[in-house]
Amino acid sequence: MNRQAKGKTPRRPKKPSSNEKDPVGVYCRVRPLGAEDKECCIEVISSTTIQLHAPEGFKTNRNGEYKETQYSFKKVFGVSVSQMELFEHVAKVLVDDLIRGKNGLLFTYGVTGSGKTFTMTGSPGQGGLLPRSLDMIFNSIGAYQAKRYVFKTDEKNGMEVQSEVDALLERQRQENNMCIPKATPSRQRLDPEIADMIKPEEAYKADGIDEDSCYSIFVSYIEIYNNYIYDLLEETQEDAIKPKPPQSKILREDQNHNMYVAGCMEVEVKSAEEAFQVFWRGQKKRKVANTRLNRESSRSHSVFIIKLAQAPLDADGDNILQDKNQITVSQLCLVDLAGSERTGRTGAEGTRIREAGNINQSLLNLRTCIEILRENQMCGTNKMVPYRDSKITHLFKNYFDGEGKVRMVVCVNPKADDYEETLLVMRFAEMTQEVEVARPVDRPICGFTPGRRHRNQAFKEELSRKLEERGGPVDKDVSSVINHLVYTLPPLPSSELSDPHDDVTLPRLIEALQNRHRIRQMMTEEYNKAAHMMKSMLQDLDNNFISKDNFIHEQNAKLAEKDKIIQNNKAEIERLEKKNRMQEHKIDILQKTTKIYEDDKRSLQQELETREQRLQRELSEKRRMEQRMHGVVSDTQFKWEKECKRRVNAMQLEMQNKLWVKDEKLKQLKAIVTESKTPGRPDPPPRQTQPKRPSREERPSREERIPAKRSASPSPLPTTTPVRPLHRRSRSAGGEKWVDHKPSSSLDLGTVLQPVIPNAIQVSAPNEKALSKCDRYVLTHQEVASDGEIQTKLIKGEVIKTRGGGQAVQFTDIETLKQELTTVPNRKRKSSEGAPANGDRSDGAWTDVETRCSVAMEMRAGSNMGPGYEHHGITKRRKP
Repeated sequence: MNRQAKGKTPRRPKKPSSNEKDPVGVYCRVRPLGAEDKECCIEVISSTTIQLHAPEGFKTNRNGEYKETQYSFKKVFGVSVSQMELFEHVAKVLVDDLIRGKNGLLFTYGVTGSGKTFTMTGSPGQGGLLPRSLDMIFNSIGAYQAKRYVFKTDEKNGMEVQSEVDALLERQRQENNMCIPKATPSRQRLDPEIADMIKPEEAYKADGIDEDSCYSIFVSYIEIYNNYIYDLLEETQEDAIKPKPPQSKILREDQNHNMYVAGCMEVEVKSAEEAFQVFWRGQKKRKVANTRLNRESSRSHSVFIIKLAQAPLDADGDNILQDKNQITVSQLCLVDLAGSERTGRTGAEGTRIREAGNINQSLLNLRTCIEILRENQMCGTNKMVPYRDSKITHLFKNYFDGEGKVRMVVCVNPKADDYEETLLVMRFAEMTQEVEVARPVDRPICGFTPGRRHRNQAFKEELSRKLEERGGPVDKDVSSVINHLVYTLPPLPSSELSDPHDDVTLPRLIEALQNRHRIRQMMTEEYNKAAHMMKSMLQDLDNNFISKDNFIHEQNAKLAEKDKIIQNNKAEIERLEKKNRMQEHKIDILQKTTKIYEDDKRSLQQELETREQRLQRELSEKRRMEQRMHGVVSDTQFKWEKECKRRVNAMQLEMQNKLWVKDEKLKQLKAIVTESKTPGRPDPPPRQTQPKRPSREERPSREERIPAKRSASPSPLPTTTPVRPLHRRSRSAGGEKWVDHKPSSSLDLGTVLQPVIPNAIQVSAPNEKALSKCDRYVLTHQEVASDGEIQTKLIKGEVIKTRGGGQAVQFTDIETLKQELTTVPNRKRKSSEGAPANGDRSDGAWTDVETRCSVAMEMRAGSNMGPGYEHHGITKRRKP
């Protein structure tokens, strides 16, 4: 068994859409100012324009001025406009389209407490748009309505038609089941709250009704609460012990791509009173609540759907054509949107906050869809419209795609407290007017001869007239006609038989019956002849009508072609005009932009010239300052050079004097030491007096002085003791840490006395890490003495911190370790011996050990160089 191949589901063809488009009709209605409100922020300027004034304390401009804005609509209705005038301009056209088989959508929009429900429903004596629409519908089709249950819904947004017999059976079955409540037979049973909504003199009736069709009205009423759909006409069994919550409905798409509420109850109504009674029964179930701004605030979006089903009559004009494809279904949706609100103003809490959030979100989705539709139409984009984000937009997406006419009534409250919300409503209304909706296509014309109902009635009237001329009763019943014909025959003679051999009565009776039979045949032939003649006349009339209709259809077809050409030309002209307007708008924008750029260019050029002039002045001023500063620097440099030379000469003279004094002291000390080595107790040396300083005449002049030479190490001392021992107090008893710097090139002399330093860190080269941990420093230095022996010097110093974050070593004193042989004379002359008499010395002031040790050595932070690489020539202050 071969398995059948699985194919894709074919796409359903879409309905042909018209190229003509109409903008969304937006109307504005201003409600009267309340008695407790004093300030008004809305002014009606004309029949199409209103102006908004900012209230006291609300400043919209930066300069503190009040901003006034104007908004235009298709028509503006002031506070004195009646409900009848509003219906005539807004909803009457939608009702006409409904009867002609076209869809329509009318919704009210505005902030809470702006009069939306009153505009849609009204009050006794002041009926709103909804009751007036129902009244106009039934005033127009009342004489052409089909019997109840002839039209029947198929639960898929479609309609079926059945015969009158089936409709009667269906009615009996429905009444037995009590599923649908019976209609109110009179106006006395109406709710007093909705009685007399419309005055008789305010009734409207549509023109051009198709008399060859039968009509039937179905109504349904739903609400969208918290983005869920509920049926307000659904009959639920009330259980006082355990009540059941209402079940939400879902949206579906029918075979014509129209959205509908699946499982929604549709009630067939036969009068405006019955329809409004059904509406009021559902209105009582609608979600309302008392808020700070509105005593009966709608908490949901309500949608009242009026569905009109119509089907043509058959060729005889007696019964409805039993063809489902010939049924035309149109609907008018009347939507009362819940008002946008701010929870801070309404004082909502708990459930009311959730309701307000869902209301505002659904209205925001509606604005978003309108914005994207407007952008797609004006900019030529193809963005996806998010209809499915909200139930209210998903339900009515077909209307914005070209399935009917759309109109909106913007209700506003002129009080100052609603100014900010009214601004948002006005901006949305202004944007909605720019959206265009495709015009719906007219329904196809039935192929039957028009005027069938009228001809059928005329035929019946003519038949009654003929019968009346013959003296018969004007009755449409067949039995009465037959009885009348029987009475017109000759009477029967007396048929009493007194003798069985009576030959007179029976022949007379036979003759009378034959005469009656002959008269009856003559009447039948005459009636048939008249019927044939009437039939031929009717056929001739039908042929004439058909020929005339064909001629009219041909002419209409030609006119339709001409109209189509004209419409195409008009559409092309509108497109070109729109394109021209867009181009002109773009040119204006470009011209304004060019003017702005030219102004900016001129201002920038002026600013550039100003800055260039300023720069030239600054450059000339800079050159003058440079010349002036160059002269000042040259003069200052010359002065400081002279001052430095003077100071250097003075310092050299002072250092030479000090060196001369020290040499004299060393000579005396040497003499004392030499005398102490002679045998025998020497006499105490005479008290030496201060050597006389050479006079100014004996001192060499600056030109005769030989500059002192610097040596890499201090000059040797004649004894093992420091020349000038310095003592300082320890910071703590044995608490000092030393950096023992012993170069790797030091030799082991094998002496008995060895320097042992406790708490010392031994390093071969000083580094910042070691210096940061210690507060004393000692350098072991070996050199060749004047007698050829190696002597060891311990150069000590203090570690101090510098401002740069490093460590500096300031040398304080020197300890000398030296080995001497008693037999080895001095090989090298002391620096103090053999000094020239005139006081000239070859060694400079920097060769003196004390002078060298009194100079601080600094190691900067982050430097890898040891002490001695960077010197600060700062002489240590000595004690007096």
